[in-house]
Amino acid sequence: MLPVTVTDSAFLKACRREPVPHTPVWFMRQAGRSLPEYRKVREGIAMLDSCMRPDLVTEITLQPVRRHGVDAAILFSDIVVPLKAIGVDLDIKPGVGPVVARPIRSRADLDQLRPLEPDDVRYVAEAIGLLTAELGDTPLIGFAGAPFTLASYLVEGGPSRNHEHTKALMYGDPELWAELLDRLAGIAGAFLGAQIDAGVSAVQLFDSWVGALAPADYRASVLPASAKVFEAVAGRGVPRIHFGVGTGELLGLLGEAGADVVGVDWRVPLAEAARRVGPDKALQGNLDPAVLFAPPEVVAAQADRVLDSAAGLPGHVFNLGHGVLPTTDPDALTRLVAHVHERTAR
Repeated sequence: MLPVTVTDSAFLKACRREPVPHTPVWFMRQAGRSLPEYRKVREGIAMLDSCMRPDLVTEITLQPVRRHGVDAAILFSDIVVPLKAIGVDLDIKPGVGPVVARPIRSRADLDQLRPLEPDDVRYVAEAIGLLTAELGDTPLIGFAGAPFTLASYLVEGGPSRNHEHTKALMYGDPELWAELLDRLAGIAGAFLGAQIDAGVSAVQLFDSWVGALAPADYRASVLPASAKVFEAVAGRGVPRIHFGVGTGELLGLLGEAGADVVGVDWRVPLAEAARRVGPDKALQGNLDPAVLFAPPEVVAAQADRVLDSAAGLPGHVFNLGHGVLPTTDPDALTRLVAHVHERTAR
């Protein structure tokens, strides 16, 4: 059971589509390379190593809360952490991203994917315990990579622009594809469940690459696996957020998969997103991250456009339409949080 003070936070109220004292704000990738204090504490430490050190995870997660006054923290981790934890041979290479030593291209390759057990990620649970003690009434968001995006890394062997191997497997061997996504759904659901057990207040499923699919392919080949992840943590008392990039045509399906909150990238106005998603979901988003490089008065005006589009919606969490870009001025984020809070104070 979450402490009452956390339950009454503006962020969780907005996720539940309840009245809020102000529109809550947090940013994807708020804990990261845009902060000089992050670069200092991570110096000389590999990404995956830093994700496995509870003391470091705690400090990095808290940095943007201290600096920006955001309404929620998001656990510092990476979507490939549970894959690494079950023994998949991968690494996160600077300037490239996750690279997999033995890509999955055949049924035999599925042997790499055993179920995730809580002990596999006990360092994550330890970090969450440290964080909830420090955060007080500020909610902590846990997260996992969605089955399609994890599958894309595993099948391609790393980041891909066109996802040709992924789509070839999806179209060419639908039975193997379904089994791959089902296993990944089990891993992602277990990872979210472990984070909830440890004390996170909400969870987000990141489907970063699913915008590469047409709606019919998403419904047939991806939606069942994403729905399995959300079902695994249904009834746990925490809001479930679903986010993808380039998913304007998929917004209704993202909600249908089982989320309570649908994240919207910057390409679709929130009023239109609400029409596509339907009336029973809160929305999260959706300022273009590149806007933060414009003068402060322009950032404020563009933020107001987002807030105006969200006016009248029963639940809105202000966020960017994707992650904070690495060269973003941290002061621009701090000013943006203050502006949204002031503009929407009830």
